[in-house]
Amino acid sequence: MPTSHTISVLVTNEVGVLSRIVDLFSGRGYNIESLTVAPTLDSVYSRVTIVTRADDDVVEQICKQLNRLIPVIKVANLTLGDAIEYEIGLLKISVNDENRAEFMNIVAQASATIMDVNEKLYTVKIDGDEKQVQTFAELVRPFGIKEFVRSGKVAITKSGQFSTFKNKKDELKLGL
Repeated sequence: MPTSHTISVLVTNEVGVLSRIVDLFSGRGYNIESLTVAPTLDSVYSRVTIVTRADDDVVEQICKQLNRLIPVIKVANLTLGDAIEYEIGLLKISVNDENRAEFMNIVAQASATIMDVNEKLYTVKIDGDEKQVQTFAELVRPFGIKEFVRSGKVAITKSGQFSTFKNKKDELKLGL
């Protein structure tokens, strides 16, 4: 049965890299559930975090195929080790005078942040792992969610560990 896998890819920060990665997935019929990209501390490189649902053997093939792309420096399957995963959700929610107290209680208990308010809508930010974001959305659904966007997952190995990337020449540990 396919499971969710988080793959971290260190790439050179150049035009067309993301397109090549997405083409690899679509060309082989793999689905991307979440995709985030940002430069590392060294702006020469970017880190791409991809979430896909597939069997372990398929993910191993994906990692090998990603490693063959020229702009790819290193690939790590963060699902194999202990990683911290995080995402952000922004929701526009209908709130009226009758349900405001209940809504504010849910926001406080979830450690969510109210970002904007008008007379009928509250815009709220929730952050945490995928389950926390989804649970909050389910809790406020009865109020009336008018809009819901998610950032996509980012991930990093836990303290004391470094992401082990499979390099084309050898395996090394990198803490970018």
